[in-house]
Amino acid sequence: MKLNEIQNKNIPKKSKRIGRGAGSGKGKTAGRGVKGQKSRSGVAINGFEGGQMPIYRRLPKRGFKNIFAKQIQTVSLEKIQSFLNNKKITSKDINEEDLIKLNITKKNKGNVKLLGDGEIKSPINFSVSYASKSAISKIEKIGGSIKILVNNKKEK
Repeated sequence: MKLNEIQNKNIPKKSKRIGRGAGSGKGKTAGRGVKGQKSRSGVAINGFEGGQMPIYRRLPKRGFKNIFAKQIQTVSLEKIQSFLNNKKITSKDINEEDLIKLNITKKNKGNVKLLGDGEIKSPINFSVSYASKSAISKIEKIGGSIKILVNNKKEK
């Protein structure tokens, strides 16, 4: 290997300087071709279809995204039980911060709701924002408890 054969992949490629004379390889029209709207500056014709009604206007509008909707992540009892079986959960008191630390839920994806899918075998005390009726009954049946966090309920 010689000194001139060494390659560094991390060096960014220099951009071609366009419109700097015929010797640069991109002079005169600067690679834009000749004449027409696209060869001029200040052109923004994304979605323009030559006078035909653009596809974003031909298709009907459908639905909307509610920006004020509550973000709720769900966790099933089956998933909690699998973490208990793998000994990833050792404490008998579990809150939302513990679920985030165990990567069961994400910090920025909203509050946690416990669902009653599956079975749980050991009594655990949960402290979560929401819980389904089936989850509450299954946990209380085996001797655990659920504390619903108050800050999520609307005061009337």
